[in-house]
Amino acid sequence: MSATPRRGFLLGTGALGATALLSGCLANNPPQQQNPATVATGGDNATPGRQVTIGFSAPAADHGWMAAMTTNARTQAEALPDVTFRPTEGSSDVNQQIAQVETLINEKVDVLVVLPADGKALTDVARRAMQAGIPVINVDRVFDSPDAYRVWIGGDNYGMGVNAADYIAAELRRRNVADPVIAEIAGTDSLPLTQERSAGFRDGLARHGLRVSRRVAAEFTVETGERQATNLLQAAARLDAVWNHDDDQGIGVLAAVEAAGRNEFFLVGGAGSRQMMDRIKAGGSVVQATVLYNPSMCSSAIALARLLGQARGMSDLAEHEVPRSITTYSAVVTGANVDQYLDVGFAS
Repeated sequence: MSATPRRGFLLGTGALGATALLSGCLANNPPQQQNPATVATGGDNATPGRQVTIGFSAPAADHGWMAAMTTNARTQAEALPDVTFRPTEGSSDVNQQIAQVETLINEKVDVLVVLPADGKALTDVARRAMQAGIPVINVDRVFDSPDAYRVWIGGDNYGMGVNAADYIAAELRRRNVADPVIAEIAGTDSLPLTQERSAGFRDGLARHGLRVSRRVAAEFTVETGERQATNLLQAAARLDAVWNHDDDQGIGVLAAVEAAGRNEFFLVGGAGSRQMMDRIKAGGSVVQATVLYNPSMCSSAIALARLLGQARGMSDLAEHEVPRSITTYSAVVTGANVDQYLDVGFAS
């Protein structure tokens, strides 16, 4: 459908409203909607279009989730015959990442996909790309200004906490646990994403009349997960439920749990690693669930970049353009549905 009829429909409804209503009352005829927008289900997004060069920049793949983000981006690009993929060498050094993005701008790539090591620090260079006419897909860690990106796609950190809380509350009710001791093993406390996850968890528990009894913060690594979990277990003689924000640091958390010989509680993970899903599927572990924060968002970012480069929208939506922002959903993976999600589990 062309833009003109759609615009005519939207702007014309006010002017036609009174006349149509009067006509309907007098002639008993229903008002006629003009040029309604419809969704072309199935669409043609899979049909090859013009060749698009996509530049990609992300931090160093020194963490299972981060490595999966880069792997997903590359795999998605390789599956698209009309995409040329231009990745940079992953770096967690902010200045190096800025320089890498500048190189991609100078190479005049068609679209940029950027997962910033630091959203604030990368804002200016992303804005320069936009000013140069290169659309930017901002993945997960958001830039400081909306004029630095055309599309943002990322996870729902607050919703992740809420969903973890809802699952824990339901499981505690099922087990008839009164006055439960609930612990939280957070990620890096200085990061907004950790703060959002904790806020969602706290608010979610409060809706059920529950609260966090014990809290420690690790740094999204195996080593800090083990250290902080050890501290938690030594300080708490009894636990009923634990939410661990991140399945990578969860490897260390489980090492501490097993070393302490503790199994009186159940544990809910975060992000959705294959190791945690395998434990959930096998049973017999304290791990009962994990809340997704899925690196498949990077696959979607590449797919969206292709559509932007080809001036296409998402054919299953009525809008002509790709949406401004997309928030992924943090599903809770349990023994009942784990088979459905094994394909997106990443290696910790």
